[in-house]
Amino acid sequence: MNPPAVPESYYKMMHDLQAVDFVLVELTLYLDTHPHDLAAIQQYNQFAQKRTMLVQEFEMEFGPLMAFGQAYSKHPWQWVETPWPWQV
Repeated sequence: MNPPAVPESYYKMMHDLQAVDFVLVELTLYLDTHPHDLAAIQQYNQFAQKRTMLVQEFEMEFGPLMAFGQAYSKHPWQWVETPWPWQV
């Protein structure tokens, strides 16, 4: 079975989301050793908010990113409709 065709916007949005996730991981590691750095906490919160917006935009266009209660689904069950990670 061939994977479904994936529009270029899928890759763009996924790239943007992965970039934000990278920043959040790095800030999390930094804050583990510098828990009182207010500027870093503010930056973390800004990127966390940006991630929420990116996920909402992505899921509105392409369906849920995660199952197990991490995302909502329209009817019919969308999780099986989107490309699997190894298909893109």
